[in-house]
Amino acid sequence: MRILVSNDDGYLAPGLQALVDAAARFGEITVVAPEQNHSGASNSLTLSRPLTVSRAANGFYFINGTPTDCVHIALTGLLDERPDLVISGINNGQNMGDDTLYSGTVAAAMEGHLFGIPSIAFSLVDKGWTHLDSASAWAAKVLARYIEAPLLPPMLLNVNLPNLAVGEVRGIQGTRLGKRHPSEPVICAQNPRGEPIYWIGAAGGAKEAGPGTDFHATANGWVSVTPLQIDLTQVEQLPAVTQWLRGHA
Repeated sequence: MRILVSNDDGYLAPGLQALVDAAARFGEITVVAPEQNHSGASNSLTLSRPLTVSRAANGFYFINGTPTDCVHIALTGLLDERPDLVISGINNGQNMGDDTLYSGTVAAAMEGHLFGIPSIAFSLVDKGWTHLDSASAWAAKVLARYIEAPLLPPMLLNVNLPNLAVGEVRGIQGTRLGKRHPSEPVICAQNPRGEPIYWIGAAGGAKEAGPGTDFHATANGWVSVTPLQIDLTQVEQLPAVTQWLRGHA
């Protein structure tokens, strides 16, 4: 099996090596990751400038672009053979609920999914890399289950791993995305020239975090696995929109 690995924390991030370690026994690994941290990059492609591909001493490829750039370039020109699986992470911090819309980690997996390749994003719930060894071990369990019994395509999974020792994790649950409260307000400051600058505020707390959600599962010691889809069409509202347009013809 050929496995493409990427992330959004950059090619030097401990979580990337942890995911490579988790996947190494399942096949041939190729890493293509951003040169710099691109957390929050979502699905952005760099179209305003050319991109460069470099190779680190450990064999990892790194690109001066976004996570989506990395997977896109890998699949459309860098790799000689199409991978059988795309995995992303392990991210330094959770990607649950509304986070998935902003996440570069999820976006890297989503790019693989757009090309018709089964893809999985992995994130550690709390920042700081605590119990990263455990997260790697449980990521390997998810990968082993996929190798043993592949899900039918299209497959895009979002996995969140609690910061617990291996034996403290209760198991793996299938979940749905929860929801967050709106983000905290921006933080206004001044640069050395006295001009206003703004820092994006912290993500909002969990709003919908009941049983069955990713928030609930990880808070109770479970690995959360959420199947995602890309179609954003609000199907239930389509008849009302169609009728609305007829009334304004």
